[in-house]
Amino acid sequence: MREIVSRTGPARRWLRWRERPALRVPPGADDVENASRRFLMYGVLPLWFVPSVADWVMHRRTRIEETSGVRESAVHALMMTEAGVPVVAALVAKVNPLVLSLMGGAAVAHGATAVWDVTLASQERELRPIEQHIHSFLEVLPLSAAAFTACLHWDQVRAGLRRGGGGPDDWRLVPKEQPLPAGYLAAIAAAVGAFVVLPYAEEMLRCVRAERRG
Repeated sequence: MREIVSRTGPARRWLRWRERPALRVPPGADDVENASRRFLMYGVLPLWFVPSVADWVMHRRTRIEETSGVRESAVHALMMTEAGVPVVAALVAKVNPLVLSLMGGAAVAHGATAVWDVTLASQERELRPIEQHIHSFLEVLPLSAAAFTACLHWDQVRAGLRRGGGGPDDWRLVPKEQPLPAGYLAAIAAAVGAFVVLPYAEEMLRCVRAERRG
C-alpha cells in the first residue's frame, strides 16, 4: 500500500486525502504513543489559546494603541504566523523530515521574534510581570509541540539526520496516510479564528485607528 501511495503524485494525493480512514485515539488507550498523541492534540495545542487571549487582554489594559501601536501589533501577527504555519502543516501533512524541520525552525524563529517583541514593547509601554509570565507560556508551547511530535515520529527524525537513502516523500509536503478527524480539524480552525485571529485583528484595527487620529 505504501509503495502505491509513494508512486502517486503529491497533488493527486492531496485531492484524495480525506478518502482515507481517519486517525483516532482510542479513549481508553494508555500506551505511551497514544497518550502522547492525546496530550499533543487535546492538551498542548488547545493550551495555546489561553495565553494568547490573556496576552491580548494585557495589551488592551496597557493601551497598546497609544504606545507601541501598529509596529508591535505587526510583530504579534508575525509571531502568530511563525507558530501557525508549522501547526497547519503538522495537522494536515505527513510528519516527515520536512515538516519536523519546519516545526523546529519556526520554534527558533518564534523565540527570536519574542525577544524582539519584548525589547520593542519595553521601550514604549509598561510590561507588567504577569504579561512577561504569559510570554513564557507562549514561547515554550511551540517547542513543546515540536518535541512531542519528534518523539512520536522518531523514525522521521532519523531519516532527516541520515545522509541520502531516504524515501521519496522525506522532503515533500504530502498528506497524512491517516488524516486527523474532520471534526477535530474544524474545531481547531474555529478556535484559532475565535481566540487568535479575531482578538489580534481587533488589536491591529485599534492601533491603525489610533495612528490615523494621532
